[in-house]
Amino acid sequence: MKILHIISGVNPKNGGPIQGIRNYQNSLFYLGVERHIATFEDPNDILLWDFPETLKFHALGKPKTSWQYNSKLIPFLINEASNYDVLIINGLWTYHSYAVTKAIQNIKKKSSNQKLPKVYVMPHGMLDPWFQKDKTRRLKAIRNFFYWHLIEKKVINTSDGLLFTCEEELFLARNTFSGYHPKKEQNIGYGIEAPPPLSEELKIAFKSHCNFNTLEPYLLFLSRIHPKKGVDLLIRAYCELLSDLEFANKIPNLIIAGPGIESEYGKKLLEFIEENPNIKPKINFVGHLFGETKWSAIYGCEAFVLPSHQENFGIAVAEALACNKPVLITNKVNIYIEIEQGGAGIISDDTLAGTINNLKNWLNLSTEVKEKMSENAYFVYETNFGVKNAAIRLIESIK
Repeated sequence: MKILHIISGVNPKNGGPIQGIRNYQNSLFYLGVERHIATFEDPNDILLWDFPETLKFHALGKPKTSWQYNSKLIPFLINEASNYDVLIINGLWTYHSYAVTKAIQNIKKKSSNQKLPKVYVMPHGMLDPWFQKDKTRRLKAIRNFFYWHLIEKKVINTSDGLLFTCEEELFLARNTFSGYHPKKEQNIGYGIEAPPPLSEELKIAFKSHCNFNTLEPYLLFLSRIHPKKGVDLLIRAYCELLSDLEFANKIPNLIIAGPGIESEYGKKLLEFIEENPNIKPKINFVGHLFGETKWSAIYGCEAFVLPSHQENFGIAVAEALACNKPVLITNKVNIYIEIEQGGAGIISDDTLAGTINNLKNWLNLSTEVKEKMSENAYFVYETNFGVKNAAIRLIESIK
């Protein structure tokens, strides 16, 4: 089987779809699947990002406008589409999804006998109602409403089917826009490769990266520093608990890892910390982590925390589970049901009160319960999010 992924960008710092594509690569390659990626990137940038050699890229150059327009994509697809068994559109709301539909139309007009690949759409959570309801996204919600009816509805309904990463994402997608009538909906799950085993070298990788004492207990936030991720809730919750005599001496340090501290949102977080000096010694920003440093940070934490307002899957959450780490998340992380049922974490609402309660509940657990939760974490990962089973489900869904 030969698959072409179409995705607007593949910079690993942006996480999301490209990280999922990377996670699957080794398993799919050994199952005999050849995968290529068409993307709007400079070819020289691709070389810097350490992708697997078995993953071939068609870097079509940087896009133009906020729509991510790239004039090379439609001609490329018209010439190359017949060389693939399946095209997978990764993500929505930019030019690449429209271009695939347009290219297939053009191929059909030119020749009714030409072999056509199947076309699937993987929304990666972009049909979640949250994006239309969140008060900070009103203008984008209006834009998406009209864009849906003009373009994206046709992309969805004329494709051979939609591929979802979990059952919750599939159900949520049905309640966002009118006229949503895909030919097929498939929950293929999502998977990550097992982390490297914990070695002596891995134990010190994160410590070598930092200029502070990483031997003290810490909770780990590892994601983009973005309003959707609820970092502000986490920092404010820390502020509240450090003012509470019952918890002030119990709460561990907080490590915030991820890109985005230089954004306006990131700057506001730093201002809040400066205005509340009691939390300053407890919180450390360490930037974007990857490779051994990332795994070292996960292995070294007490628990992983992500008070997100919307998370289609949460690859970093699954990575923490794979390292035997309990997760403190919200019920807006779409895999929370599997985690809650497996006893691998603590779930809350995506509010300040919910985030505070999540931390309090963790701090009040006995050592024995925390250890049991750690055991459960790996079991939940292995049962639900192992990449080998996910790769097989993907092949079965699209062949």
